[in-house]
Amino acid sequence: MAFEPPPRLVRALGEATRDAATDDWLRRLPELAEEAVARHGLAVERVQVPGGRSSLVVLVRTSAGTPAVLKLVPPRSRPDSERAALAHWGGMGAARLLDSDPAGGALLVERLQRDVSVRSLPEAKSMLEAAGTLRRLWVAPPAGHRFETVAERTGRQAEAMAACPDPDARPLVAAALAARDELLGSVPSEGGALLLHGTFRQSKVLAAERVPWLAVGPDPVVGEAAFDLARLVRDRVEDLIASPSGAAVTRRRVKRLAESLDVDPGRLRGWTLFRAVESGVRALRVGRDQDAELLLEFAGWV
Repeated sequence: MAFEPPPRLVRALGEATRDAATDDWLRRLPELAEEAVARHGLAVERVQVPGGRSSLVVLVRTSAGTPAVLKLVPPRSRPDSERAALAHWGGMGAARLLDSDPAGGALLVERLQRDVSVRSLPEAKSMLEAAGTLRRLWVAPPAGHRFETVAERTGRQAEAMAACPDPDARPLVAAALAARDELLGSVPSEGGALLLHGTFRQSKVLAAERVPWLAVGPDPVVGEAAFDLARLVRDRVEDLIASPSGAAVTRRRVKRLAESLDVDPGRLRGWTLFRAVESGVRALRVGRDQDAELLLEFAGWV
């Protein structure tokens, strides 16, 4: 069958700063998918559409008839890092890695119910289930790991944020950068350095058969738990912005999530601010003005 990349993937990759490796990967994607299918002896069902923003997702069956997902990831999205994290978690809290073959940025993973995420649950229940899933992922990283650290990742992001030309965003950018400096200059009282999902949100928690919910699509990073939890704070941000009590709900959410997962609320608030502003500035940079407006308004509440 044809393995043409879905428009959503092409559009998302086009929003980012392009590089030769990504262009080459996108051009060769149909060929890479065919090679991965043949290498693993897979029977293809269909390409997942609209699919993800950073990978080609193909629903397949193994030679034993087991439903699985073949995921092809461009080099810039660090497929080796995702593979290493899934292997380390071993199916605890996240989809199980079925094959560790690194060729072509391909991952073969346990198939979950991609159309059923915890976002389908009422808001309070979805937050509870998402937080419980996230807690299971917070483990010590393997010895000698090569995962990016929170300091390294946010350092790259901070450089891009500092270059933001929008005068209306500058006060929030300054506050976010100051929060990062303060957080990295102190040591959290809980947890220590943990292996984190890195891009955790409700849509990344899917229904499964062996347990009710499992996480997918990590961009793993090593650091404190509050950094991971910060992305969950702003989930359903469009609903928060539309609510007349959105600011109060946000503050309660920070408090409740911090208490439920034994995270310092001040550190959670700081990372929530930084991550919301970073996402808002990035949205501005690629022309997603509506998303940027929502994110920066949210950041102003934190």
